[in-house]
Amino acid sequence: MPVPLSSLLLYSFIVAALLLMGWLLRRFYQERQYRRRPYVAPAHNNWALQPVPAEPPAHRVALLGDPGAVATDGTDPILNLLAGWQQETGPAGTVIILGDNVYPTGLPAPEHPGRAAAEARFGALLEALGQFPGQVVLLSGNHDWNKGRPDGWEYLRRQEAYVREQLPKAHYLPLDGHPGPVTLQLADNLLLIVLNTQWWVQRGPRPAADPKAPFRELRRLLEENRHQRVVVAGHHPLYSNALHGGKFTAKQHVFPLTTVYKQAYVPLPIIGSLLPLYRKVVGAAEDMAHPRYRKMRRRLLRVLHDFPGVIYAAGHDHNLQYFQYKGGHYLVSGSGSKTAFVQKGGRAAFVHEHKGFFSLDVYAQGETWLRTLEPGQEEVFRLQLQPALPATPVVVPQSDEVKQAPQA
Repeated sequence: MPVPLSSLLLYSFIVAALLLMGWLLRRFYQERQYRRRPYVAPAHNNWALQPVPAEPPAHRVALLGDPGAVATDGTDPILNLLAGWQQETGPAGTVIILGDNVYPTGLPAPEHPGRAAAEARFGALLEALGQFPGQVVLLSGNHDWNKGRPDGWEYLRRQEAYVREQLPKAHYLPLDGHPGPVTLQLADNLLLIVLNTQWWVQRGPRPAADPKAPFRELRRLLEENRHQRVVVAGHHPLYSNALHGGKFTAKQHVFPLTTVYKQAYVPLPIIGSLLPLYRKVVGAAEDMAHPRYRKMRRRLLRVLHDFPGVIYAAGHDHNLQYFQYKGGHYLVSGSGSKTAFVQKGGRAAFVHEHKGFFSLDVYAQGETWLRTLEPGQEEVFRLQLQPALPATPVVVPQSDEVKQAPQA
């Protein structure tokens, strides 16, 4: 007697549900083994044995992303860690804030009910940066553009004006929400190039520009500065083993609403797996899978892959990640005030779900060391970045001049 179609469908559903639950349980067990522990790829397991130069660095760069939810009572661990770094570094250094400077939606208008809280958080960050005798650079992220909403440019311009008023020595780049690229000479043979990656994914009004022109300009700048160590900074990562790269925990498959609100423990098994699948394949506007983000990322990587040794630094995902790929160095330093799951392995040389930031220590002989700084932790990872500069580098006079690329 043939089995009814309805029974076959039911059996198929039960089998699929059991397989999914088995996979989730296995994933959950695996994640428990490494979550919140530093992961170092086997190729770099001997990192602690590598000797660092005895002399002090010629210049240091702190790369700190997503500090928009720092504590305002003086107890914030990241601000205290940054204060120690600033004191140790002195004037021969640069702090680069990689965007998402104010959570949850940037700096609202003065009459907005959330203005006081936003101003307190941002004020705590700017006060800490104001103590630093070196250079300060701030980028904008999607939250600074009111989470990418159509009125985001208004929020961005308000924040930029606030920084000019409260911390006049800081560079808020690129100016007025333009895509860039803009350059800032940090020290001899150390050049910073800033891109406003949010420009490519932003909805609503934004400065007019040819979306392809910035990549042509970036290529020209990299070609002209092959003699220098170049750091390219943008808010959005180009490689990521975390949320915006389509990586989710087993818990988020069962409780998908916790992706948005951490306490939203509403069980939606099976159905809940559709959200991670959607964000991995289609993507929200802030995800790598989203068409606008994907196009921007593809064009940017097409340029960067032609220039080995360039360092690309981003925030956005709330963890610490380092990728070495096709001769380039790709950093995610977005745990300035929050932390979130990051998956080990893949192309990652190092990942850690922990508050902290990366520091680049650049030496007079051209060596550049990546250091991982975390509150209350011994050093969990460091690495000399290759290739180093030529033995006889071309010296470019240090300047605070910011060069804005012409906008189309």
